[in-house]
Amino acid sequence: MLHPPAPTRRQWLGGAPAALAAASAAAQQTGNRPGRQPNIVMVISDQFRWDCVGAMGLNPMNLTPNLDAMARRGVLFRSAFCNQPVCAPARASIFTGQYPARHGVWRNAIPLKQDATTLAGSLRSAGYSANYIGKWHLGPQASQAEAGPVAAANRGGFLDLWQAANTLEHTSHAYEGDLYDNDGKPLHFQNEYRTDFMTGLAQKFLRAAKSPFLLTLSYLEVHHQNDKDTFDPPKEYAARYANPFIPEDLRSLPGSWPSQLADYFRCVAKMDETVGTLRKTLADTGLADNTILMFVSDHACHFKTRNAEYKRSPHESSIHIPLIVEGPRFNRGMEIPELVSQVDLMPTLLECAGVAAPPGMQGHSMLPLLDRKTDGWRNETYFEMSEFVTGRGLRTPQYTYAVMAPKAPGWKEVANAPRYVEYMLYDNYADPHQHVNLAGRATHRDVAEGLRRRMLERMRDAGDPPATIEPCWFPYS
Repeated sequence: MLHPPAPTRRQWLGGAPAALAAASAAAQQTGNRPGRQPNIVMVISDQFRWDCVGAMGLNPMNLTPNLDAMARRGVLFRSAFCNQPVCAPARASIFTGQYPARHGVWRNAIPLKQDATTLAGSLRSAGYSANYIGKWHLGPQASQAEAGPVAAANRGGFLDLWQAANTLEHTSHAYEGDLYDNDGKPLHFQNEYRTDFMTGLAQKFLRAAKSPFLLTLSYLEVHHQNDKDTFDPPKEYAARYANPFIPEDLRSLPGSWPSQLADYFRCVAKMDETVGTLRKTLADTGLADNTILMFVSDHACHFKTRNAEYKRSPHESSIHIPLIVEGPRFNRGMEIPELVSQVDLMPTLLECAGVAAPPGMQGHSMLPLLDRKTDGWRNETYFEMSEFVTGRGLRTPQYTYAVMAPKAPGWKEVANAPRYVEYMLYDNYADPHQHVNLAGRATHRDVAEGLRRRMLERMRDAGDPPATIEPCWFPYS
């Protein structure tokens, strides 16, 4: 089952007072007591499936020993979700704490507003430097020429170190390509794996960094290489995983996984190795004790099993993402079962830094969950969809419920719609791999009606204009 997770020794044990007291004492002894402003290193791995993380207990291949070590030391969020399963909107939600309907980046190729209130800008106003390395995907891109350099006004407040490309998938290949510096000049790499090149830039920064700082490391891996439609692992990983484990959600469906899954797993293993390098660098530089290290993804990957490409669907294999955090206030060796999403990252990190949440943020700090203060936590996540459908979705512990607007001329240029129709409903307890769509079934009519009401509330709260949702057009008796 995906929810609730099977209990383990490391999980919180039903609110036992003695266990909570011991955890609190241990937290204070390991640097979790609020103090000086922590440094923050956010690692974004593009298109990383949550179930690749060994600590989740679903993949037996031992792909992620370093991420598993992070989870043992820090906090593993078992139920983290994106707010739109496509690159730019998801990243804008991470950096603004808002849903796409509010921040305005509702599909790719729409730039983040220059006056947006962002994580970087908020931390800079509190004395942090804001530094960025890797893929941005939030600048203007009306043409291929805008795939590379990003003007300072379009960097979302990352105004200190800048070594990035707007869409790195278009300015590089695995062993050759360009990032761009603060002045828009190319940083060329060749005969070096792209991930290693970026990690080297990060190590150089960390060895000379002045605290407090925010560093975002946004890797293209494990995303596919767009122009070749391949996953490109490092050459030294080429012989690994020739006969890989096949996740249950993929194995009964046609898609690209038979030819691509092994290379994807190789990229996952390399990304885990990269996390190990970063953790060692933080330890070697003496930064680890006062640095929050966060590993997250923008969305996941279904290998063309649910639509004609890799994401943009309401399924777990599109929206369920890894989220692991260690460092000050997170070194607790615990797992969080409650549902969280990308809009919650900014308010959480701001609270860790002692910075007041700015007006307009729609997410909530996750820190109370670490102390098991769950009263008032809305245990569901809301997400939007674009480019494959114009849609909205709701993920609760038990159900995934999704609606879409009927396609009409010009639908791809529409951020929202006045009218939606139910088209997917999954019971994640009974069907964790989402092979049986219950939308329109008489047995689940009451469930659908309740989710429909909640969906309309969430759409309104997120910033959508008034809309209607019709029952599934193809009901089953």
